[in-house]
Amino acid sequence: MNVGSLLANAVAKFPTTTAIVDGSTRLSFAELDLRTRQLASAMLGAGLRPGDPVAMLFYNSAHMVEVYFATLRAGLVAVPINFRLAGREMAFMLGDSGAKALFYDPEFDSVIAEIIDGLDELNLLVSPEPGPSVLAKDYEQFLAAGKAAGDSPGVTEDSPCQIMYSSGTTGRPKGAVITHRNVIWNLFNTIHGRQDQAGQVSIIVGPLYHTAALNNHLTIQVALGGTSVLVKKFDPEGMLATIEQEKATVISGSPAMYNLLMQHPAAGNYDTTSITKCNAGADKLAMETKRRLMEFFPNIQGVCDVYGCTEASPCIAILAARDSLRKDGSIGPPLPFLQARVVDEMDRVLGPEQVGELVCKGPNVMSGYHNNPEGTAEAIRDGWLHTGDLARMDDEGYLYIVDRKKDMIVSGGENIYPREVEEVLYTHPEIADAAVVGYPDELWGESVCAFVALAPGSSLQAEDVVALCKANLAGYKKPKRVEFLDEIPRNPSGKVLKLQLRRQWLDESEK
Repeated sequence: MNVGSLLANAVAKFPTTTAIVDGSTRLSFAELDLRTRQLASAMLGAGLRPGDPVAMLFYNSAHMVEVYFATLRAGLVAVPINFRLAGREMAFMLGDSGAKALFYDPEFDSVIAEIIDGLDELNLLVSPEPGPSVLAKDYEQFLAAGKAAGDSPGVTEDSPCQIMYSSGTTGRPKGAVITHRNVIWNLFNTIHGRQDQAGQVSIIVGPLYHTAALNNHLTIQVALGGTSVLVKKFDPEGMLATIEQEKATVISGSPAMYNLLMQHPAAGNYDTTSITKCNAGADKLAMETKRRLMEFFPNIQGVCDVYGCTEASPCIAILAARDSLRKDGSIGPPLPFLQARVVDEMDRVLGPEQVGELVCKGPNVMSGYHNNPEGTAEAIRDGWLHTGDLARMDDEGYLYIVDRKKDMIVSGGENIYPREVEEVLYTHPEIADAAVVGYPDELWGESVCAFVALAPGSSLQAEDVVALCKANLAGYKKPKRVEFLDEIPRNPSGKVLKLQLRRQWLDESEK
């Protein structure tokens, strides 16, 4: 089996079921199957050969889904590109991956025209409604030239399926090579952990260039004959209207997205009772947010907390909805088809409640970083993927993420985990979002800085924030500095850009 065959299986079982909703565009599984087979044939007819990397630069759309599945069915390797990047960053991914073709939204035409020089391996460009650069072939004309052929033979579970670039929050992105086997085993793990069912109607707002949206949301709906409702750009009221109109049953998102959804002034005007499953990922979901979500979506039984990373395709652990309130702060037990443990600096396994690095091993773990053997050797040691996350495991085998290793603050010899301080900040009803980082302190080595985004109408002051932390934490953990921002900068997957916070607010203040 390979990932492309999931669509072939689905069309045999659910030919008339709506597979994709993209605004006014609706594609049944039969229609999606036909168009992807034609597009796959056109790709091979244009000179692409099995194993060639194909880049795709789209907002969430039917075009993105078609190009992705056509790429796999032709035996090619998918390279989703982050549409929020600057041209220089896109050029790095295109060049590093060795992409032979690029399919892209027309609004990126000017960016592509600026960076195309020097990308000598990129010989085929295709776009719906090609822009003024005249670099690209017309998408529909290109597709029409293909035949509705069968899938390319020779694609095995060990064949590369995707080159997925990390979010690059701490440096230059690395391209994780994800095989078909990785994606399929991630599928088994995620379906088991989230208890996904056939026929779901899922809102997909996370960008499809990210492993969570692509492998956990879209691919699972295709495998189970569900409907994927694609959201191009997150707009709280527009999303609420879509839930009501499509009678969506599943929603997945980051804590920041859920807070914006629930805080919108029109939130109470829409019917959200169709939602029966709520998944959260990308960052820690505060207990107070969980409780509010269970009121906002009255027919959910809890919230599935999903934890993973790009290199694990991405799932490692899932806290089931039934454990939402019982296991405060947990990401759940390790998923069944992998191993996970907490280790010290010498890779020795730690006991219950001891803090160390979370590592995992299994058929979901990437084959390595593309063209980066040094990075691969650092990330995967003796077959174990080192996540870079500090964690502990309780006596029931449930995992808790303490923080990122690199984000830990050492003040006066004491370890301070930013996540612990952030949890306290989230308990205040006037704090909409928060992030905690360390900054240099001549006396203590490092001190705590809290970045806070307030809810509309709040008059909270810095001393109030400090007092909140002082009342709930040891004195050395309270912020010595509080900065108020309109919003906390996050990458598209919802992770806080702490490097940006340090550079923009802390480094500049020291100059």
